[in-house]
Amino acid sequence: MENLDVMVLRQLRDWRQAGRRALLATVVRTWGSSPRPVGSIMALAEDGAVVGSVSGGCIEDDLIARHSRVGQQAMPMGAPARVKYGITADEAHRFGLPCGGTLELVLEFDPDATVLAELVQRLEGGQLTQRIVHLSDGAVTLETAHAPAELAIDDARLVNTFGPEYRMLLIGAGQLAEYLAAMASFSGFAVTLCDPREEYRGAWSLPNVRLSTEMPDDAVAAFRPDRRSCVVALTHDPKLDDLALLAALESEAFYVGAIGSRRNAQARRERMIEHFDQTPESLARLRGPIGLYIGSKTPPEIAVSVMAEILAVKNGVALPREMEVAQAKEQLQAQPG
Repeated sequence: MENLDVMVLRQLRDWRQAGRRALLATVVRTWGSSPRPVGSIMALAEDGAVVGSVSGGCIEDDLIARHSRVGQQAMPMGAPARVKYGITADEAHRFGLPCGGTLELVLEFDPDATVLAELVQRLEGGQLTQRIVHLSDGAVTLETAHAPAELAIDDARLVNTFGPEYRMLLIGAGQLAEYLAAMASFSGFAVTLCDPREEYRGAWSLPNVRLSTEMPDDAVAAFRPDRRSCVVALTHDPKLDDLALLAALESEAFYVGAIGSRRNAQARRERMIEHFDQTPESLARLRGPIGLYIGSKTPPEIAVSVMAEILAVKNGVALPREMEVAQAKEQLQAQPG
C-alpha cells in the first residue's frame, strides 16, 4: 500500500487529466474528537468515485450526495468553499462524529491538472512540497519545503505540506522479513528488500516490494536514507549487517536497528567499536534488540513487535524503557523465582 496522500493526489490528477470533473476535500480544522486529523484529504469524482477519507464514511456519503451525479447534483464551480460538519449534536450523530466532534473542510472544485501532475512528480521524486491554495479563486502554487509543517489556513490561503513516502529498507530475506514488509506496506511505507544470497531471496513472494541483490552497504548507499526512512537488518550475519548498519547510522534515517538477542546486540556493538572505530556515542542511535517486549516468539508476533516500535519512533512517541526488549527481559530475570 502506498502513501495515502500520494495515492489520492495521483488519482485526482488522472481524473482531471482525463477531463473528468472532481473536487479535493481537505480537513482544515477540528474541534473535540475527530475521526481524521487536520491535513487529511480525499478526492471525489463527478460520478461519485472516492479515494481517501475525511471521516468514518458518513461525511463522504454526504459529499457524494451533494456534489456528484449519484445524488443528482451538479458539482459546483469557482472558488473553494468552506463547510463545517457536526456543529449540532444532531449533526454529530448523523455524521458519525464522536460526542462533541466538529470538523471543517475546504472543498476545491476542478483542481488544475498540470499543477497536480507537478506535485505528484515532486512527491514521487522524494521532495517535500508545500501546496498553497489561494482561497479567493482556487489558484495553486507549489513551493519546496525544508521541513514538515502543520497545515495552516487564514482568510486568504490554505497551506498544506506534503511529504514523500515513508520508506523501509530490509536487509535479509526470510519469513520475518516477509511479515514485516507486509505490515510496513499496509502502514504506508514503500519497502525495499536487499539480500545478495540467492538461496534466501529465491523464495520471496511478497508483491509491491522492490528487490535488491547488492551487498547491503551498497544497497544503503543507493537507498539514500532520509528523515522518512528506516533501515532494519534481519540476517544475523555480521558480514551483511555490520557495514550496512554503519552506513545507515551516517544517514538521517529516523530508525536504524538489527534483530538479535541481547548477547548478539552487545557483541555487535563491541565489534563495531573494536574494528570500525566506533564509540558508544556514535552507536547511540543503533537499536537492538529491536521491537517492543510483548512476549513474542513466532515470526509474525516478532514482526508486530518491531513494526510497533518503528511506528512509535516515526510518530514521536516516547516509550517507557520497560517496553524495550532488553530492559523487559532483564527485569524478568531479576524477579525472584
